[in-house]
Order: sequence, then structure tokens, then C-alpha cells
Amino acid sequence: MPENVTQLKQPQPERMSKAAQFRQMLTSPDLEFIMEAHNGLSAKIVEETGFKGIWASGLTISSALGVRDSNEASWTQVLEVLEFMSDASSIPIMLDGDTGYGNFNNFRRLVRKLEQRDVAAVCIEDKLFPKTNSFLGSNQPLADIDEFCGKIKAGKDSQQSGDFSVVARIEALISGWGMDEALRRAEAYHDAGADAVLIHSKKSNADEILTFAKEWDNRCPVVIVPTTYASTPTDRFRDERISLIIWANHNLRAAINAMRTTSKRIFEEENLHSVEGRVAGLSDVFGLAGNKELSDAEDRYLASRSDINAVVLGASRGSALRELTEDKPKCMLDVRGQPLLRRLTRALNDSGVQNISVVTGYRSDAIDLSNIKKINNDEYETTGEASSLACAVDDLEGECIISYADILFRSYMLNLLLDTDADMAVVVDADWQNGRDSAPKHRADLVRCSVPYSVDYADEAPVLLERVDADLPAGEAHGEWVGLVKLSGKGSALVRDELKAMERDGSLADSGLPDLFNRLIARGAKPAVLYITGDWLDVNDAFDLARARNFT
Repeated sequence: MPENVTQLKQPQPERMSKAAQFRQMLTSPDLEFIMEAHNGLSAKIVEETGFKGIWASGLTISSALGVRDSNEASWTQVLEVLEFMSDASSIPIMLDGDTGYGNFNNFRRLVRKLEQRDVAAVCIEDKLFPKTNSFLGSNQPLADIDEFCGKIKAGKDSQQSGDFSVVARIEALISGWGMDEALRRAEAYHDAGADAVLIHSKKSNADEILTFAKEWDNRCPVVIVPTTYASTPTDRFRDERISLIIWANHNLRAAINAMRTTSKRIFEEENLHSVEGRVAGLSDVFGLAGNKELSDAEDRYLASRSDINAVVLGASRGSALRELTEDKPKCMLDVRGQPLLRRLTRALNDSGVQNISVVTGYRSDAIDLSNIKKINNDEYETTGEASSLACAVDDLEGECIISYADILFRSYMLNLLLDTDADMAVVVDADWQNGRDSAPKHRADLVRCSVPYSVDYADEAPVLLERVDADLPAGEAHGEWVGLVKLSGKGSALVRDELKAMERDGSLADSGLPDLFNRLIARGAKPAVLYITGDWLDVNDAFDLARARNFT
């Protein structure tokens, strides 16, 4: 057994949950710190810096979304941001949950949804919904103590993990209600089940906070937010056994200054010269986004596809398109801002197929894509598709995709092909007649298969291709060949040999791909059929081009 497989099978140590990590911080005898973040990127930076936890600030999430900190962003929109933050980081997150987004019922649902997203804790404040930021105005009304205690109890009763934490934020000092009221509320919230209390103040010194901590005497963990009393030495908080400090909004505030400075300089100077050395490099952006991990994953999971070749047949002009193809082949016609061929090559790239050869002919010079190898069929006007394929015979090696250049299709079709083990496989549209009554008549590559399509055909024996023929009677046709083929190494060798045989007997120049496959079937090949129902189209005329522009 390979060494790396052995390592994968060894039991891995169980990682402490994020909720347990946060509770450990909250109950630690040491003063702990968490840092503000407002999206996935800033969450990554907080973790990268070394912080053990994240404060998902209501103010900064709202501001980053471009709205006020007054519950203008709905709680589901906040949850969406949190999901990105949680996925982007491995350290615990405490959400600034404002007032719990409503009454006890809203709050207990919030707790369940936070746990589903692996958020470790939530802090709620004893004010009224919709909330007003604590630093705006004065004498803000506070929630009824009994009502807020009920909200805390509902949150604690609904949590699934014993480690999830609910922190009760006391706004009595902010609203001018005094120390006695702050202590009274702290006692009530602690009795209701709060895992910690957050005492808030907007004074420029920490006197109120230190007095509260001394009076509270560590009956449960105390959390503080020293935004306005930032000059107080941190050791003062250690002396009073504060449990957790939140650095609440400085990442967003720093980003605002940086973005303003950079935007202003670029606006004024109309170039990037003076800012390029002052901003993060793209490699840093890619690093934070995890591009290296994706590259490694592609090597692991797409390795079997990275060596697959693709041969795309794009030699024809498409005469039915008239003046639209006067200066370009039809594969370069624009479909919603991209040529048909670019859409096809990107679909191949997205499925892990990188080695793409395009057989060109008419106006080859107009095909200017950088990620392809061009092979010209100089005799495209007098030869068929089989001759174009023969031009790329050297690229029919190993596993290979063959495709027409003028088709659009859903990406799952490529994945179906790439996942098959058959030596030859073709995609067939069993719903080929749908919508054709109103469309101009084209010669379709109709097929007869060993088994007609049914909704449960996948549970039966493999479906095999028996014939491709545009003149098949409608009663015998089981579908239309889409123009996509996948060959194994053996299948590629069979196709190469047959193309050489066609060249020897003089039939190559006048043959299309259907002729090639009918010859292969006659020699005993058994191409597998992968049925689909719609989700593709080919572009033959202006009507098709209009349909292509509505293809999403």
C-alpha cells in the first residue's frame, strides 16, 4: 500500500469545536482578545495575525454592506456573511447579535442557525428592536429586564451544543441609567443563564468599567469593548480579572482610510504608478483566497483529466449565416459577449481538459484564442468533418474529447463523458424533436440505439449506439447526436486506424463523423450512449444564433 494511503487511514486527533475553543477563552484565568472582522477576507486576516477569536461586528458588517447599523441588514443577510466568515477561518466567531432580531422566538431560531454555521457564540444587548448604535444619541430606552431574561433563557434552551455561549450586553451605563441598574441587570441576566456579561461604556476613561468589574467580583466572565477608552493600559483590565476584550471595529475603519487614499490617488493621477507599491500584491490576494489549495486539489482530483486531449472541429464558415460569417467562421460568432468557441474551450478548461486542438479552415486568422493549438485544414471547402479530424490525427492519443465547434451545452454533459469508462461514448438528445416544429428544418444526426430512452434507463443494461444517419425514419430514431464524443486510449487508436483506412480507400474526403462511426460500428465497435433531454443547441443559421443568445 502506498505510504500516503497508509497515512490517510491513520486516526486523526479530534479537533476541539469552535464553540469549545471560545468557551475556553471565556473561562480562561488569562485575559483573552478577539478582533473584529466583517467578511471572509477580514476573518482570514484576523486568524492569520494570530488572534484566537473573531468578533463579527454588527456595525462593521452593516457598514460593509452599505447600510446603517439599525437592523437595516436582515438577520438572514448577516447569516450569509457569517457563513463565509466561518468557512474562511478555523477560529471561533462571536456574533454581535444586536437585540436578537426580535423577541424570544426570533432569538432562539437565530441560535439554531448560528450553530448550523459553526458560529461559537452570540452577544445580544438589552435595547429595543430595531437597535440604535450605542454611540448615537443618549438616553436610549432599554428592554424590560424580564423580557430580556426570557430571551436569554430561550436562546440557552434552544442550543444544541453545551459549549455554545450567549453573552448578555448591558447598556445601562451607555443610556445613563447608572451603576446600580447595570449591576442589577447583570445579576438578572446571569441568573437567566447568560454565560458572560458584556458591560459597555462610551466614556473616554475606563472608570465605569473598572468599578463595575470590582463590584461584580467575577461572578461570571466579563467582556468589554474599550473603543472609547482606548488609552487605558491593558494591565488595568487584567488586574480587575476582565475575561475578554473585543477590538470592535478597527479593521473596517482602517480599510476605509486605505480605500479612500488609494481611490483618491488613482482618480487624481489617472495611473497606478504611485499606488502599486503601496497596496497588497495580487499574490497576497490569491494566497488569502486559497488559490494554492485549489491548485493542489486540482492536481489530486483532476489529474486524470489534465492529460486528456480535446479536438474541436471548427473549419466551416456556416454559409446559412450569410453576412454574419463574412469575416469570421461561425465558431467565432458572438454569443452574449463571447465567441462560441471561447465558451466551448472554457467549458473544457473548467472540466480539467487543458490540451485543446482546434481544426480551422475558413478565416483561420479570425480565431485568435490563446489557449488552443490551431491545426489548419487547407482543403476545408472540398472535404468533410472526417478529413478535418484526420488533420488532428496526431492529437487523437490517449483519452480524448471530440466536439463540434458550433455547439452550446450544459457543463454536466462533459462531466458525464469524462466519468465514463467506455472506449467510445457519445451524447444523444432523446428530446430532439421538442421545439423543432417552429424551427427551420436542419439535417440532424439522428441515431438508433440498442435501447430507447426512458426515465430509468440507467438501471438497465448499457445503451449502445447502432447507427448515425440523418435519413433515419422518425419511427426508428431514438435521438439526435449532440456532437460530443469521448474516447479512451483504445478508442482513440481505433479512430486513428479507421481514418487511415478511409484515406487508403478514398472515402475520407467525402465523409462526415457519422460515416466514421458507422464504419467503426460495422467493424465491431460498441460506442456507449449517454442520454440527455435538451440543454444544448447547435448554431446553423440566424434563428439558431438568436436562440443561442438566450441560452443560459
